[in-house]
Amino acid sequence: MSHQVPEDGSLLPLMEEFYTIQGEGYHTGKAAYFIRLGGCDVGCHWCDVKESWDATLHPLTSAETIVKNAQSQPAKTVVITGGEPLIYNLDLLTSRLKEEGIQTFIETSGAYPLSGYWDWICLSPKKFKAPRPEVLAVAGELKVIVFNKSDFLWAEEHAKMVGPNCKLYLQPEWSKAAEVTPLIIDYVKENPKWNISLQTHKYLNIP
Repeated sequence: MSHQVPEDGSLLPLMEEFYTIQGEGYHTGKAAYFIRLGGCDVGCHWCDVKESWDATLHPLTSAETIVKNAQSQPAKTVVITGGEPLIYNLDLLTSRLKEEGIQTFIETSGAYPLSGYWDWICLSPKKFKAPRPEVLAVAGELKVIVFNKSDFLWAEEHAKMVGPNCKLYLQPEWSKAAEVTPLIIDYVKENPKWNISLQTHKYLNIP
C-alpha cells in the first residue's frame, strides 16, 4: 500500500487538505487545517471516506508543500487524519509544522507504530486491527464509535489501557445515531467518566 512512499516521509499520499472547524471530540469547535492522507487497511464497514483506503489513488505530495499550505491559514492548528496516517513516517512533516509554530493533532486507529511529534493524539480504536500499546499510552483522547450495544463493553476494555489523564468519548456512528444516541446518553449518565462526542460538522453542514 505504501510501496512508493519514501521511508523518511518526505513525500506522502495526500488525498485532500482543507480548512474547516473540528467537528468532533475534545477539540470540537476549533478552526483547523485538515490533512487527509490516503491509505488504510483497517477496513471499517461504516467508514465515511472509503475512497481514502487505496493510497495509490492519491498523489505523492512533498511534506514541504503541505507545510506551506498549512502556513497560509489563519489557525495555527493542523489535524492529520486518513485513511490511517500512522502507516507513514510523520516525523519530518510534524517537526516542520512545529518549527513554523503550528500545533499538530492526529486522528488514528493506533494500529501502526507511532511516529511524529504531537500536541494531541486522538485514538479511535477499531475492532479489525488492535491499537498498539505505545499509542494507547500517550493518547490524549480515546474516541470510541458506538455502532451497537456491544461497543460499550469494548469501550471499557480500551479505557483500561489508556493513561489516567486520557479524555474518554463515546460517539454515535452517524448512520445509527437515532438508535444509539439515547443509549449513549443513558450510559454516560451512569458512567460519568465518559463524555459524548457528536459529529457537529454534520449537523452544522460544515465540510
